[in-house]
Amino acid sequence: MTEFLLIILAYLIGSVPTSVWVSKHFFDVDIRDYGSGNAGATNTYRILGARWGTLVMIVDVLKGVVATSLVVLTPYMSHPFAKTNFMVGLGLAAILGHIFPIFAHFKGGKGVATLFGMIIALQPIVAVCCVGVFLLVLFLTRFVSLSSILASVAFAVFILFIWNEQEPLYRIFAISVALMVILTHQKNINRILKGTESKVPILKHRDRRRSKRKDLD
Repeated sequence: MTEFLLIILAYLIGSVPTSVWVSKHFFDVDIRDYGSGNAGATNTYRILGARWGTLVMIVDVLKGVVATSLVVLTPYMSHPFAKTNFMVGLGLAAILGHIFPIFAHFKGGKGVATLFGMIIALQPIVAVCCVGVFLLVLFLTRFVSLSSILASVAFAVFILFIWNEQEPLYRIFAISVALMVILTHQKNINRILKGTESKVPILKHRDRRRSKRKDLD
């Protein structure tokens, strides 16, 4: 019974619609009515600016960390595999809450930030490696969506081959993460292929220099 209640609590934590509450409280708008229509940190960054986008991202990551860490309320669960499996269940409940938040009419974000928080709680070193992949792809392409996709694929590779985790549920979870992120980013993939995907406005000086070089050529 305790495990069931904790799963429900993890879902409720994940259901906190950070971007929706921020946009409504501070700007009197619903972030889902603008941009990509997604209630996530990236859309918040594009519509409300870097400060609010960063705030939303941090809170959404913390949702995953806190929900997955609810395992500490089950001290009787001493077997490593059982503990890992329950942490995966808690994290998935939080991600489900983020994607289908009960506090925002079940219309939320894509769950990437909350997923990352879950990975931090599960395996911090793998989380750092995934951040490295994300930042490298973002630096090279400035596509947040592509960075998220490749970081999720990298997570599966790290778990299956680099760390070679033996727990079957954890291995299934790693594969499912990659597939889930790819599936939830289908529209982004189509826009990337069409050349219409929005880029994050970073490295502007680099882009200006490239433009000047093209003009000179």
